[in-house]
Amino acid sequence: MPKNADRGHSILIVSASEQFEAIIKQSLRDYVVIDSGKSAAHARRRLLEKAYDLVAINAPLPDETGEQLALDIAEQTHASVLLVMPSQVYDFVLDQVTDRGILVLPKPMQRSQMEKAVRFLTAVQGRIHQLEKQIRTVEDKIEEIRLVSQAKLLLMQKKQMTEDEAHRYIGRQAMNNGVSRKRVAERIVDDLE
Repeated sequence: MPKNADRGHSILIVSASEQFEAIIKQSLRDYVVIDSGKSAAHARRRLLEKAYDLVAINAPLPDETGEQLALDIAEQTHASVLLVMPSQVYDFVLDQVTDRGILVLPKPMQRSQMEKAVRFLTAVQGRIHQLEKQIRTVEDKIEEIRLVSQAKLLLMQKKQMTEDEAHRYIGRQAMNNGVSRKRVAERIVDDLE
């Protein structure tokens, strides 16, 4: 698990049971941020203050069953959700929440089951973070292309340059000033609009 620790996962444990909290914390001892709360209301407040990679819920909670909290978290955040339910309601809850990406485990369970579930969910979070990074990179590139195109259009309209001349001008300005083409395009748009 140390590889995951390097990524710095943040985890919220929601449980009225100190024993459950201790088991999770023992399983996650290499992780950077572990917060805990005893109720759904406390968890909701924490989630408004901070984003978590994983939320582990030991149901039932003092103020609700935990199922609705899990659904709300899955719908409103990017966190992976682990919901541990009493075996009597496990099948019913499993049918209700699995399609929302919530991992449900029955109680009682072995520590190894918990560790495997947490490792799986943190691996999923790692993949999500990689995809988010790729999306940001693509969005940045699209924004650069949009700005450069807008700058070229302005140079063509206001400075009577051809498209090739505008393209070379932006590239030359970027190289001469040691800045990105995006930065040059931003300056051109600011100056010519």
